Amino acid sequence: MQPHGLMITGTDTGVGKTFVGCALAAAFVRRGLRVAPFKPVETGCEYATNLGLVPADALLLKQATGSDARIETICPYRFRLPLAPWVAAQQLGEEIDPSFLAWQYQQLAAEHELVIVETAGGILVPLAERFHFGDLARLLNLPVLIVAASKLGVINHTLLTLEYLRGAALPILGVVLNQPAEDSSPAAQSNEQALRKLVSVPLFVVPQYPTSLEDNSDSTFDELSDHVLQRIII
Repeated sequence: MQPHGLMITGTDTGVGKTFVGCALAAAFVRRGLRVAPFKPVETGCEYATNLGLVPADALLLKQATGSDARIETICPYRFRLPLAPWVAAQQLGEEIDPSFLAWQYQQLAAEHELVIVETAGGILVPLAERFHFGDLARLLNLPVLIVAASKLGVINHTLLTLEYLRGAALPILGVVLNQPAEDSSPAAQSNEQALRKLVSVPLFVVPQYPTSLEDNSDSTFDELSDHVLQRIII
């Protein structure tokens, strides 16, 4: 089987990308695939003695995939300040090198059948002054899966993300609506129905809290993994 990958992006920060990425990775692993995560940049990292900056999301993804790849390859750039990657790098007088990211991705792809790439925030978050995650998806030839938190504003954010991806001619795998189980707000109760009428790509609804990583066995992820594999495995 040839190596393939996909990019998971969000309509915003904190929408549950890592939760979805871990659950989807677990579904792929259950199918016997060798899966690696790739978190090109993680910001807001805590410092730990003898460990340096700890990329919490990247470590969760590594655990979910069971990959033995080095964390330095999985997450090449780590910053303490919770800022957009380019801004965080600029604060330290550093630059993020897209060609280095591509090389690290290829290292993972050479040892795994599937690489899950997770963005930091949304698709247009800058990695360099004139290079964002959308450019990285194009550079790595990746289809994109969108994660959206079911809250007020998600309709606009989702439609804007889809509009960019279509204009950039990037393949769209679908939208995962992260639906908090106990949110009774009018927006949360109506977003799914509205999005099903407004978007023309597959919509998957995950009845979990965006920050919950304890239960990733929901059958929706098996359905989602089947959907993704049909479109990226040749």
